[in-house]
Amino acid sequence: MRRFFTLVSVLLAFAVQPALAAMDTSAEHALLMDAASGQVLWQKDGFVPMPPASMSKLMTLELLFQRLADGRVKLTDTLPVSERAWRTQGSKMFVELGANIAVEDLIRGIITQSGNDACVVVAESLGGTVEGFVDLMNKRAKQLGLAQSTFVNPDGLPDPPGQLMSALDLAKLSRHLINDYPEYYHYFSEREFVWHNIHQPNRDLVLGSLPGADGLKTGHTDASGYGITISAKRDNQRLILVLNGLRYPQYHNDYFPNIKRAEEAARVMDMAFREFRSYPVLTTNQALGSVPVTGGEKPDVAVTAAHALNVTMQVDSHSGMKTQLKADPGLAAPVHVGQKVGVLLISAPDFPGLTVPVYATESVAQQGFLGKMAQSIQHLWKK
Repeated sequence: MRRFFTLVSVLLAFAVQPALAAMDTSAEHALLMDAASGQVLWQKDGFVPMPPASMSKLMTLELLFQRLADGRVKLTDTLPVSERAWRTQGSKMFVELGANIAVEDLIRGIITQSGNDACVVVAESLGGTVEGFVDLMNKRAKQLGLAQSTFVNPDGLPDPPGQLMSALDLAKLSRHLINDYPEYYHYFSEREFVWHNIHQPNRDLVLGSLPGADGLKTGHTDASGYGITISAKRDNQRLILVLNGLRYPQYHNDYFPNIKRAEEAARVMDMAFREFRSYPVLTTNQALGSVPVTGGEKPDVAVTAAHALNVTMQVDSHSGMKTQLKADPGLAAPVHVGQKVGVLLISAPDFPGLTVPVYATESVAQQGFLGKMAQSIQHLWKK
């Protein structure tokens, strides 16, 4: 499963600009992504780096999930609580100084309680120091292609300043967590967590209110405003939505702003499921036609795509969808089975376009001497 999604993300090439969807939000930054393909469906300043607040905890979790997946860490392992972790301010799991806390509890403390203290516990254990862990975060971000992300801490607090991520990077990271760590994704849908008899609800109030919603993370600082990264699945379609820079009046209790944030996220996601649908374009081993080959015993070669393919686009765009086969420049015999020989171009109104590689389903040998002579005579005769 992991290899499939990685391969699809490599094979498919989307245009830079997303579709021109008739959607809007009061958020300063927004981005909607199709989880299966990574296709950006709609965005509003979604490629601009911004303070992500606690949504950057997704990067801390990614490094922890990576070590769980490769066996360096186990859910039952315990990690020690330092004085630095214990003193960390903001949203807290309420770890105790000197305690040793199971990794599984720390995951819940980071996701459900948005515990800054739990992030420091993980950072110090995996990176040696918080600063060492931040270096790991930035290196890992480059490996994952998060080009608009800079990390200075594991929790998203505004001190020190300089923590930045774009909505695009948050969506990419969320897609990676969903597709590559399915065994740990269920933690994002938990509604509450109790630690030391302190009941704390998940700040993601979209859970339980939006059909199909099952994660991921909220965030808030004065600089970032209110933000949320959510994912929802309906039937066989999963979408990822990032909103940030929602501005609401400050209250002593932030329950009301949390509700408003959840309402806006649910409204936009509901609209997304109405406006965008996933349409089957290719089936496995589907014959797509042929592309021309020069210097071969045959003038063309039959082609197919590597995988079945669904494309997500606006409902109004689907009726105008067109496909076009195009051979690679200078394609000449010999051609071997499985060789990439061209692309299938998929276009539609208000759709950014999609390029899918196609591969030869047969071999085409080079033309022999007699064939070349006959072709030359035929060419002269036409003159």
